[in-house]
Amino acid sequence: MLRSERLLLYTPLIALDVLAPAAGCSDGEAQRWLGFRDDQLVQHEDTRECFLYMRADDDLSGFAPRDRFKMMRKIEQHSERFVELTAVHVDDGRYAGATSVDLHTGEIGGWLAPGFRRQGLGVELFRAAVQLGHRHLGLEVVRAGAEPTNTACRGALTAAGFASASGQTRFTLGDGREVDACWYRHRQEATSRCRS
Repeated sequence: MLRSERLLLYTPLIALDVLAPAAGCSDGEAQRWLGFRDDQLVQHEDTRECFLYMRADDDLSGFAPRDRFKMMRKIEQHSERFVELTAVHVDDGRYAGATSVDLHTGEIGGWLAPGFRRQGLGVELFRAAVQLGHRHLGLEVVRAGAEPTNTACRGALTAAGFASASGQTRFTLGDGREVDACWYRHRQEATSRCRS
């Protein structure tokens, strides 16, 4: 578990901890930059809206038993390639977004739900990813890519201590789109690795 000024970040425990953040990146504005595959998104607009207003500690008893069971299902096996963190806004407990670190490449990613954008929370999200990579996963270098025109992401990375780095100038997103890319890296000599 990590804590920034306004975000609490933790490893997803139940399906809701994955579904609600997925709803937060399923809108057109987020997908303009992220380019996830359709099966990674919450497609139904009403369901997406419901998740966007949920809090991590909401009482789910008002949902149909089948839906409640799906949301409360414990996550038994986490990815062997990525370490993911769910972000909850400290003030109101709503799901604010998510971040991840690729264990093989050290690349990070992240997003914020619509109600949490343009508030400087991207800096906090990326600082948490840096902390996760260096202090918990033992990575000396974490990297991030962004489109050159994504000024919000690039500004957040820079404010989180990332420096420009070399990298491929074109990148293929999950949805198959090929986009221009610029790269950043955060290096820290002193690292540590948490025991599982």
